[in-house]
Amino acid sequence: MIEKCYDNHHFVLSFWTGSAKTLVVFNENGDAPGRYDIYQYQITNKSAEYRIIGHWTDQLHLNWASGDAAVPVSVCSLPCQTGERKKVRCEGYHFQASEFTCQLCPYEQRPDQNRTGCQPIPIIKLEWHSPWAVVPVFIAILGILATTFVVVTFVRYNDTPIVRASGREMSYVLLTGIFLCYVITFPMIAAPGVAVCSFRRIFLGLGMCFSYAALLTKTNRIHRIFEQGKCSVAAPRFISPASQLVITFSLISVQLMGVFVWFVADPPHTVVDYGEQRTQNPENSRGVLKCDISDLSLICSLGYSILLMVTCTVYAIKTRGVPETFNEAKPIGFTMYTTCIIWLAFIPIFFGTAQSAERVSL
Repeated sequence: MIEKCYDNHHFVLSFWTGSAKTLVVFNENGDAPGRYDIYQYQITNKSAEYRIIGHWTDQLHLNWASGDAAVPVSVCSLPCQTGERKKVRCEGYHFQASEFTCQLCPYEQRPDQNRTGCQPIPIIKLEWHSPWAVVPVFIAILGILATTFVVVTFVRYNDTPIVRASGREMSYVLLTGIFLCYVITFPMIAAPGVAVCSFRRIFLGLGMCFSYAALLTKTNRIHRIFEQGKCSVAAPRFISPASQLVITFSLISVQLMGVFVWFVADPPHTVVDYGEQRTQNPENSRGVLKCDISDLSLICSLGYSILLMVTCTVYAIKTRGVPETFNEAKPIGFTMYTTCIIWLAFIPIFFGTAQSAERVSL
């Protein structure tokens, strides 16, 4: 049976029951309402296919796999996660300042794990168990033991002709310088602090100053003896052991005065270097705790020792033709030649690599 519905005498729709016991409806234009099946492209573990998730007749009917019939929210993309923005994820040393912007962390900080803020960069220092510390300490201990053994031997045979002929006073000064060169290893490895930085400044060039001052005084004495012998039979002045000690410690006092001026002009303090180990991955970045000793200060501290070394080398060249009875001259000359070669190689390599490291970190 066909039934018709009117609204204010206007035809709206007609409908009847079909043979399949389903309602057949026509609107006023004679068109049947739309019937639509809703498909969704679903990806499973084994395949991907379209599946019916609902239909539309007079209203929307959804049948989600989860059983939730709520209409899903239409969005362009998923909500941003922590540490992300709409376009790209914050990278490097940047953190998420807002949903759309990233900001750079302060120089001494790095982004946290979620990139929602910044956290201090961990500070490290040279540890005693590090291979970079174990090897120098082992060599320093061997050197200290060897130097101590020589000093004890000299003291034991202090009045023998061999020890007296070698110049006991200058030998003790030279051994003291060698001992200090080995001892400086321990302040250089110890955790930086005001006291440790002070010891570094004092002993950094003092050991070499002791050694070169003693060698310079020896070679100068030999040179003056033979130069005086060419003109007169009288002995030159200031060649006694006491005079030699006064000359040596006068030379050493210049180094100590320079260190004192350094203390007054720039008191010892520590600094954290964040550029030395500032890697591209913030997780691996570290700050290095060190004493604040600039390259210029280092040059000034070692420069006086280098000056003594060069002067001693000049006198060693001048005394290379002395008689064999003065057998100190040639070993001293050989030592100074070798030392000059080592220093000539060390200075450009050390400061050259330091500048390269600064350029890389920048």
